[in-house]
Amino acid sequence: MNTTFVPYLRKFIIVFFDDILIYSKSFSDHLEHLKIAFRTLRDHSFFLKLSKCSLATQQVEYLGHFVLERGVEPVLAKVEAVLQWSPPTSVRVLCGFLGLLGFYSHFIQGYATLATPLTALLAKDSFH
Repeated sequence: MNTTFVPYLRKFIIVFFDDILIYSKSFSDHLEHLKIAFRTLRDHSFFLKLSKCSLATQQVEYLGHFVLERGVEPVLAKVEAVLQWSPPTSVRVLCGFLGLLGFYSHFIQGYATLATPLTALLAKDSFH
């Protein structure tokens, strides 16, 4: 899919495995972007499964984020999961926490500074 949509990636299309997200600044742009995407899929002999499609919506949940007209926001349930996470009791649990937290680092001011002490615990023999 990434190869198929190379000319449009990060301009108005994001591809994750077989999920295709088409985003636009206006509805008229969106209709044009849909035409381009559909034509590209047809030209490469791909088919859409209508039951998995959500077309011309103003909000879509995608990979733990809401994509909205005003931008991208985290899904509140995921933020709540980070806030309610129990203190890590092992390196493996710490890795899981840092992975989830890293997924939302864009929304956390000063993330790198805040996460440095936790990241340091990943060094050999540092976690106690």
